[in-house]
Amino acid sequence: MALPKLFALEDCSDFSKTVEPFLPDLYALPEQLLHTLQARESFVDLYTRTNPLVSGFAFSLFLGAIFWVVSEINKNYSQVDRFWSILPTVYIAHFNVWARLAGIPSHRLDGALLFSIIWSCRLTFNYARKGGYNIGSEDYRWEIVRKNIPAWLFHLFNLTFISFIQSILLFLIAAPAYPLLLSSQFESELSTADMAYVVMELSLVLSEWFSDQQQWDYQTAKKQYQTTAKVPQGYTQAELDRGFVTRGLWAYSRHPNFAAEQSIWLVLYQWSCFATKTLYSWAAVGPSFLVLLFQGSTWLTELITSGKYPDYSDYQSQVGMFVPLGLGYRPSPPKQPKVIRTSELAKKQKK
Repeated sequence: MALPKLFALEDCSDFSKTVEPFLPDLYALPEQLLHTLQARESFVDLYTRTNPLVSGFAFSLFLGAIFWVVSEINKNYSQVDRFWSILPTVYIAHFNVWARLAGIPSHRLDGALLFSIIWSCRLTFNYARKGGYNIGSEDYRWEIVRKNIPAWLFHLFNLTFISFIQSILLFLIAAPAYPLLLSSQFESELSTADMAYVVMELSLVLSEWFSDQQQWDYQTAKKQYQTTAKVPQGYTQAELDRGFVTRGLWAYSRHPNFAAEQSIWLVLYQWSCFATKTLYSWAAVGPSFLVLLFQGSTWLTELITSGKYPDYSDYQSQVGMFVPLGLGYRPSPPKQPKVIRTSELAKKQKK
């Protein structure tokens, strides 16, 4: 069977019952694919006979190999970056399609797919307008890492982390959809709580849109100011000379877009826990690793930013990296030169 036999809602998030029994299928899948191809059998039949978690994970491994080969050939290591905004939605759609083919109610997965599609459209648009899909475009951080470690170590880093681990991660953050699929066998209809989770997810996507748009507006104004030496309407010269955005959501969080991004996948995981009436489950692996990844990548981003902008350390002291710390950023007043009176100068000379 492609799905486990479960007798209680809580079993839907039990690793030993829903994941472990299907691990051998992962090793057998390449041979089954080859047999299906040689025998010219239906790939749809193989798809529905294979556990959806196994087939999704296998696809992430396949993509990892593609990312590695293409990145080494092109010497461009942003291959995963170009698919970051697309693949989680592909995986949630995979669980949704599988459920429909298997005759399992998909209302919860429809809700998950709805917010994920909107998330993908927003993030893909933002990545595209920054030039992420331009030929030769690459995340500037990979170049910095490449310059600071030996070549052989970077190639190993590309093989393991950049290509395979990131590809698997994009599957794992969407993997909480699997417990949602299993729980639909017991509770087929959307509850008020389910709809609340969808609204929460859409709200987080909306906050990402606001924060990214605020940053885009600021960077556009700064570029215009640097080109024309004229301060665009709505901004001050001091604000643009500072070099980084500190208004809107950015006055309360140094990375409000990153905070929302992590929250989106943590909320999906919490939704799966609610749907299966458990406090925690194996599905936390993906969102937890995503949080760790953001900690490392944000640290590197801020290290670079603080080296470019002198005022960034003051911004860091007042504003939390992800979670707001206080009432928002207040720029330190410019230092005034000390005025020395003539009488004081005369006293110093007498001494």
